[in-house]
Amino acid sequence: MRITSGSARGRQLKSVPSSETRPTSDMVKQAIFNILQFQLADRRVLDLFAGTGQLGLEALSRGAAEAVFVDRSPAALAVIRSNAETTGLAGRARIVNSDYKAFLRGVPPKSFDLVLLDPPYREKFVPHVLKVLESFDILSDCGIIICEVSAGEHLPQELGRLRLEKLRRYGGTALALYRPAQGVDAEA
Repeated sequence: MRITSGSARGRQLKSVPSSETRPTSDMVKQAIFNILQFQLADRRVLDLFAGTGQLGLEALSRGAAEAVFVDRSPAALAVIRSNAETTGLAGRARIVNSDYKAFLRGVPPKSFDLVLLDPPYREKFVPHVLKVLESFDILSDCGIIICEVSAGEHLPQELGRLRLEKLRRYGGTALALYRPAQGVDAEA
């Protein structure tokens, strides 16, 4: 596992020594950043259920202004800290030990431009997390949520002001891109 592009390109990342953390495959990570390629500069990123931190670190390496990494696993948090130092991106990274709901409860509205959402693969968990994200209104009006889910999971087309814009399958994994309804109209 490594950073594939940007200022930290080629830097190797550590994995979390646990079967509970599932790193994003290289193919899926490349697909995420192909979707986002011109939409990262100066963005505020939330890597929720951060695991190794590889998605948020890739975003930082490619020009995002700052990233907040949220996980509740002590092992994952230690790996994220190590990976942020290894990549030289620690100065723009904030690592938070928290449950996702507790974290979101304390975030001011419109705080993030990009949310990278890669929670554990559990039936109907991503729609639940999306509903929680939408209720706390943390996404900027032109923001993006990228979800990594099991390819068989059913995702809603709409959820409050969030609209499913893209859904792509890569083997056993699917990527879903959501935007706020007014964000879709503003950038269309």
